[in-house]
Amino acid sequence: MKHLVLAALVAGFGSVAHAHDFGFAGILSNTNQGEELPTITLGSGKPLTDGPITLESGKVYEFEIESDGSAELALEGPGFFRNIWVNEVVVNGLEIRPFGLESVEFDQAGTMEIEFIAIRPGQYFLRIPGSSGDAQRVDITIR
Repeated sequence: MKHLVLAALVAGFGSVAHAHDFGFAGILSNTNQGEELPTITLGSGKPLTDGPITLESGKVYEFEIESDGSAELALEGPGFFRNIWVNEVVVNGLEIRPFGLESVEFDQAGTMEIEFIAIRPGQYFLRIPGSSGDAQRVDITIR
């Protein structure tokens, strides 16, 4: 019985040693490169972007948020931010690797890049807090 267990362990370790031959799959794959999304623009009375955005679960995306500095504006989307995995936020060349986000805010003109992986399918949004106009909101679908 001991010889049988030992043979099984040796056979198991042998197959683990060759597992690296297959490479990464899914979201870790080299084929899952970041896809650029339309820029989101924060400006007083300006629309955020051109229409809704559709994403695929498990895929890497990056979008830029640009503020023209015309007003102190924020962008919120707690449902969206809780259903993606944020890899990094880049502000003025500084990379931030947060555990999560709920909103971002611009006190002056500038650009922010957010790289993320879409995780949970559903209907979400990003919007300027307290706004009610359709142009101040972008609907996001993760499939």
